[in-house]
Amino acid sequence: MSDDILEPSAADTSDSPSADPAAADPAAADPAASGSPGVEPSRVRELLHAAVEAVGGVEREGQVAMAEAVAAAVENGEQLLVQAGTGTGKSLAYLVPALGHGDKVVVATATLALQRQLVERDLPRTVDALHPLLRRRPLFAMLKGRSNYLCLHRAHEGAPSDDEDGLFDPAEALGGPSSKLGKDIMRLRDWADETETGDRDDLSPGVSDKAWAQLSVSSRECLGATKCPYGGECFAEKARERAKLADVVVTNHALLAIDSLEGAPVLPEHGLLIVDEAHELVSRVTGIATAELTTTAVNRAVKRAAKLANEKAVDKLQAAAENYHGLMELVDGGRVEELPENLHYAVDAIREACREVITSLGEVRDKGLTDEDAVRKQAMASLENIHDTTDRLLEGSVYDVIWIDRNDRFLAAPASLRVAPLSVSGLLRENLYTERSVVLTSATLKLGGDFTGVAASLGLSSTGRDDVGETLDASDTVPVWRGLDVGSPFDYPKQGILYVARHLPPPGRDPERPEMLDELAELIQAAGGRTLGLFSSMRAAQAAAEALRERVPGQILLQGEDTLGELIKNFAADAESCLFGTLSLWQGVDVPGSACQLVVMDRIPFPRPDDPLMSARQKAVEEHGGNGFMAVAATHAALLMAQGAGRLVRSAEDRGVVAVLDSRLATARYGGFFRSSMPDFWYTTDRNQVRRSLAAIDASAAPVRKR
Repeated sequence: MSDDILEPSAADTSDSPSADPAAADPAAADPAASGSPGVEPSRVRELLHAAVEAVGGVEREGQVAMAEAVAAAVENGEQLLVQAGTGTGKSLAYLVPALGHGDKVVVATATLALQRQLVERDLPRTVDALHPLLRRRPLFAMLKGRSNYLCLHRAHEGAPSDDEDGLFDPAEALGGPSSKLGKDIMRLRDWADETETGDRDDLSPGVSDKAWAQLSVSSRECLGATKCPYGGECFAEKARERAKLADVVVTNHALLAIDSLEGAPVLPEHGLLIVDEAHELVSRVTGIATAELTTTAVNRAVKRAAKLANEKAVDKLQAAAENYHGLMELVDGGRVEELPENLHYAVDAIREACREVITSLGEVRDKGLTDEDAVRKQAMASLENIHDTTDRLLEGSVYDVIWIDRNDRFLAAPASLRVAPLSVSGLLRENLYTERSVVLTSATLKLGGDFTGVAASLGLSSTGRDDVGETLDASDTVPVWRGLDVGSPFDYPKQGILYVARHLPPPGRDPERPEMLDELAELIQAAGGRTLGLFSSMRAAQAAAEALRERVPGQILLQGEDTLGELIKNFAADAESCLFGTLSLWQGVDVPGSACQLVVMDRIPFPRPDDPLMSARQKAVEEHGGNGFMAVAATHAALLMAQGAGRLVRSAEDRGVVAVLDSRLATARYGGFFRSSMPDFWYTTDRNQVRRSLAAIDASAAPVRKR
């Protein structure tokens, strides 16, 4: 579990008309408007029309259908899954009924880009458009974790440092910065006197994670507003106060996961929850619910506790960490069904030593330590996190998966123990849908033509079984839900081609595939560049970039050689360029226009056979009589392929080809499942036809768009 338990804070909307404090209470602006919860579904069209007109958009049939469905779900207390293809305008389709709802609404998204779009562009314009019709001006704010805000106590008093080398050269009497890290910290301290928000995303240029960590705190490390000498000026506290007044709160999947999984709620009470980019939710919840025990983390806790705890207890924890480190140097990676006896003993020794140090922290006081409270909170946060993780590892629940994760790039900590939930569907079913309507939306929620698989993973089973095949108990009440596919305004059969290279040999484990590279080079040349290459591994992307840089005329941009933002910017600006990369490109690239007219997938992105969590889930499905391959591996890959194929057509004018260089998509029995999960492009395996089409598209391409 992450040791940074996120707490709500608000985006600064002081420059927006919606930030008028009087608007926090609808009755203050218009007494006649109070006490009318919700918006009549029949009125949604009128509100949506006003909002679309205000943003200069075009009202779409699917957008209207989605807005009416959201309003109806709120009215009837239902849970709703909506697949809304690219170009539908789904943000307005859920914001309009949300703003008319009358109760507090939470919108959770997966990406920072969408959060900022909602708060900085979509919500201000929509509020302005609906104000005359609603006769009130709803407030909106963004919630972030406490660690996203600069801590004034650390900025002015200094942070308890874990850096043995120190941030500054001791020979410099005035404490001037002697490294990039030191310079970043000095810049952050200067920024603390200038910024109005303290929000890391408002700092430009940014700083490294290590530098930011020196001047920020998790909620466990925070002294608390009443105890901190800077509590009255605290950026996070001020933002939280603004958020309390908001009618619509924009947050992220991580905070939503913590609100659902932890005992103490961190989101305000709300009557409607909208989860955008909902295909990402299970992955984000799983990440939040995953814990790791590393030697580095234990050593950090020892260092933090050394000045305040009983020396004997600290030495015991240090010895336990050294024993654990020695054992982890010798173990092989992979799933652990049951902890071996020596490893069980080592983890138990860390747990017991942690407990003693935690007890000691409450008894020992160092009167000469000026920042004792801050040091104590930081130490306690580290120790409690380690103790919770060891507890979970030793419990060995059948609902958890434990594995040894080897990372030989870091010799100081070559391996660690990790633990994650086998499934999060039960957690979501019990916690996400209680006493509120939930709308889950994405461009990819239907796999193989229906919602069943994704719905089950989100805790909404329609078969009486969860996503790992276990039969639900009679006490497991599955919320009433329905799925709606509002389609896309794009004409996929006319705008795009799905080409499968049926003639290629099926890919093996070796990323060196000469025939595939030949095919890729020919496709890029026919397209005149304009290619987004989506690879199943970084190793494969690097090999392809190295091989093709000598064979195609335009530049090949490779993920990892620059920031993702810069790579996408350069790719969008140069028609002859190609961009190669892995996972984040499958879902995170939005380049409408002629710069991207060929999207290539090197193979079906099945999870690795040795992936401990995926293999455990697949085994669980099979033990309950299901098809583990289709339920887990194929579903995972189909979701990625649907997202990847969605990179091609981003506007009504876009034309191009999605090329899959894996013959199994055409020859294997499961090929139809994957193809039906992707946009409905015109399908072909004719390599000559697709080259002619690419050449024709290239010849008629408009100049690349300026971003």
